[in-house]
Amino acid sequence: MEQKAVSLVKVNKVYDSLLESLRLIDGLGGLSPDDQILIKPNIVSWDFELPFPPFGVVTTSALVEGLVRILAENGFNRITIGEGSLPNLSPKGQEVYRALGYDKLAERYGVKLVDFNEEEFVEVDYGDGFKLDIARHVLEADKIINVPVLKSHNQVKVSLGIKNLKGCLSKEAKQFCHGLGEEDLSLTFPRIIEKLPVALTVIDGIFTLEKGPGPTGKAYRKDLFIASRDPFAADLAGTVVMGYEPGEVDYLVYYARRHRYSLDLADYELRGEDPYRHRAYVDYDWEWTEDNTGPKGFARQGITGLAIRKYDSSLCTGCSVQYNPMLILMSSAFKGKPFPNVEIVTGKGQLASPGFDYSVLFGKCACHLNKDNPNIKNAVKIWGCPPDMERFVAKMAEIGIECNYREYIRFRHYLFNRYKKEEGYDLDYWTVK
Repeated sequence: MEQKAVSLVKVNKVYDSLLESLRLIDGLGGLSPDDQILIKPNIVSWDFELPFPPFGVVTTSALVEGLVRILAENGFNRITIGEGSLPNLSPKGQEVYRALGYDKLAERYGVKLVDFNEEEFVEVDYGDGFKLDIARHVLEADKIINVPVLKSHNQVKVSLGIKNLKGCLSKEAKQFCHGLGEEDLSLTFPRIIEKLPVALTVIDGIFTLEKGPGPTGKAYRKDLFIASRDPFAADLAGTVVMGYEPGEVDYLVYYARRHRYSLDLADYELRGEDPYRHRAYVDYDWEWTEDNTGPKGFARQGITGLAIRKYDSSLCTGCSVQYNPMLILMSSAFKGKPFPNVEIVTGKGQLASPGFDYSVLFGKCACHLNKDNPNIKNAVKIWGCPPDMERFVAKMAEIGIECNYREYIRFRHYLFNRYKKEEGYDLDYWTVK
């Protein structure tokens, strides 16, 4: 059987390095100039109100620009860039595209810019009762070029090409992928690609991100592009570069079993850089106490009277984005005295425990799941999909917990400012000149 090729190229100048990445694997070989091509970057979220460090979180505009330029130089002129960021994102996708410089690509190359959240979704039947709503623009593409980021993910260990395609789904379909049992995240999102014509994957490893997928994680310069015409091969190489054994990443094991792929990188043709020379462990998870009462940082602060149950894979992206602000706000409320015997539960699978005076149900799913829970003495329901943090602060105040929203703003500035003294963390990577 012919080995599937993967290229790894050290990034010097983005355009030149990308060109070399594609040359090594004949990256455009599966495309025709007549094809309607969709470029799918990773723009999980953005923020214009508070500082937002995109390092290792959002696909660099420099890579997207280089890719569009190469396509145009090779006669491709039917190019769309599309993404479905968090549905509650404000401002909307087109404004984010302008911030990233994509409007200049539209002017120069005639690229069409599509926000999937503003478009129609079509139900696609995968068989076995498995159905997903996918953006019509995705289904109408002849070929998809997937441009994810080399980052970790606190629910599935790594977030690379196959995971990036979750952005093609409707809000409801994304939420469905965060299910329980046979609908677990690692068993659902790998199936998305089975109905999509992904012709090329280019993993943006200019930065890599630990404890991702959002900006609360820490980014590091990696300066590496990983490319393949086979999506699984690209993800496999990215996983190894990030220091993981493929067999310990559940979605890779599941995909390999379904499609009869090898999990051994030696069974693939590696071109360019040696992935093992660039291998370095990128941590994916946050530390929690053994009794599951909260982050270890809370224990070091001496926080008592509070149990925050650790998130699981049923916590969908919307609530995940609000989870960290919730932690910061709860930390801000600690004044050296125990909290009033409070438990906070989240997601689709966490039931409030007995023995607490207050049970905080964070998000719509937790509220629905626990509506008839006999363990609850006093329910504090934080409705929303995702929940609004101003409402959270107000509801906490009702039970005597005074959160300080200014502390969260300070934290956001800290996340951004910690890169200012670091060499090589240049926001120009997210502009188009």
